[in-house]
Amino acid sequence: MNIPNKITVSRICLIPIFLIFMLVDFGWGVLEVGNATLPVEHLVGAIIFIFASVTDWVDGYYARKYNLVTNLGKFLDPLADKLLVSAALIVLVELQLAASWIVIVIISREFAVTGLRLILAGTGEVVAANMLGKIKTWTQIIAVSALLLHNIPFELINFDFATVALWISMFFTIWSGWDYFAKNKEVFKNSK
Repeated sequence: MNIPNKITVSRICLIPIFLIFMLVDFGWGVLEVGNATLPVEHLVGAIIFIFASVTDWVDGYYARKYNLVTNLGKFLDPLADKLLVSAALIVLVELQLAASWIVIVIISREFAVTGLRLILAGTGEVVAANMLGKIKTWTQIIAVSALLLHNIPFELINFDFATVALWISMFFTIWSGWDYFAKNKEVFKNSK
């Protein structure tokens, strides 16, 4: 396994650690900014999520720069992103920081595109994330990060950036999902 793929696997391994900090109250106290409060555990969880998300850029950059792009990496990288973002979105519903229906739409798209990738893999084609998929991933990461931080960075200017970012990420999630299916519709015509 090359270094970019090891970085991708480390992103998956950070998910349970992230979940522990988001779901366990260690009694470390609360940060207060304006009308928002942020348990210190959530701050640590948000930092872990952001760090894990940045590894997405690092592994991709390293793989392209040193010509280490592999089929395993093309499969693992988007899977790691989906697992990390889905775990975070489910936690946000649990903490009542995100609407469950938006999370269901986002996760449903992720399952649908993963299913499409598996069908295509069965035909010998490995589909790497395209630019629209990357935009989708980064809008999700930005929205989730803002929600995990309880919108504190924007509380001082009284702007609900986190909610706006979540809606934008849902838009790109739907658009990129539609794009994947539209570009690969022939796989359904050929399967009987």
